[in-house]
Amino acid sequence: MLLFRSEEHITRWCNDHGINHGASISPETAFKLATAWFGDRQDPGWRRKTAAEAEATFRALGLVGDFWKLT
Repeated sequence: MLLFRSEEHITRWCNDHGINHGASISPETAFKLATAWFGDRQDPGWRRKTAAEAEATFRALGLVGDFWKLT
């Protein structure tokens, strides 16, 4: 994960490094994603999310589009 000041900064960085811009999210959304993703990691019955479960987590946070598709 890389942190940037603005979408313009992201575009400039991607162009400078020859990398396609995949997706960007706010720090607030990143925190919500981390909480949803790792919140139950210490539970004894924890298991890795399936691709469908991961996509459902993304959708619940409004993370949609090709970048967020796993299946």
